[in-house]
Amino acid sequence: MALTDKQDMFCREYLIDLNATQAAIRAGYSEKTARALGSENLTKPDIQNRIAELKAVRNEEVSINAAYVLRRLVEIDQMDVLDILLANGELKPIKDWPKTWRTTLTGMDVTEMAGDAAGLLKKIKWPDKVKNLELLGKHVNVMAFKEQATHEHTGKNGGPIEVATLTKDEYKAARREMLEDDDC
Repeated sequence: MALTDKQDMFCREYLIDLNATQAAIRAGYSEKTARALGSENLTKPDIQNRIAELKAVRNEEVSINAAYVLRRLVEIDQMDVLDILLANGELKPIKDWPKTWRTTLTGMDVTEMAGDAAGLLKKIKWPDKVKNLELLGKHVNVMAFKEQATHEHTGKNGGPIEVATLTKDEYKAARREMLEDDDC
C-alpha cells in the first residue's frame, strides 16, 4: 500500500526527534488527534518500512554504521593522557592534541588561581572508559560483562551442599535412605 503525502511527511518528521506526536503535528495532523494518530502510524508496516528506509539513507549520508561506531569505541579506549602532556607534565596547547582527545572529552575546566599559587588550574574530564569497554564488549559479543547469578547453598553445618545429578530411581533410593535416617 502506498503512503499518503501526509504519512510520508510523518515519516520524515519522525526522524527529526523520534517523537510521534510532534511528528504528526508537523506533518499536518490535528493537535487533538496527533498523539493517537502518531502512535497508530508507528504500528503500520508500510510506515515502519519507510522510516527504516529513511534512516538507512540518513546513515549512509553521514557515514555512520556499525564499523564507524566500533572504530570510535576503539579510539576512545586507546586514549592515553601522555598524548596531551608535555615532557614537564603541563598540558600541550589544545591545537596540538590528537583529534580523538579534542572530540571526546566530556568537559574541561580552566580556573585562574590568585595569590601565592597564581596560575591556571586545568581539569580534564575523561569519557567513561569502563562504559566504553562495556559497549565494545557488547559489540564484539564478549561475555565478560554478562551478569551471572550465583547461588551458594549451605547445609546444617554451614558447609556447602554438594549437588549431584540423579536418575529417578537413584533419587527415590536416596530419599528413602534419608527418611530412614530421620526415624533413628
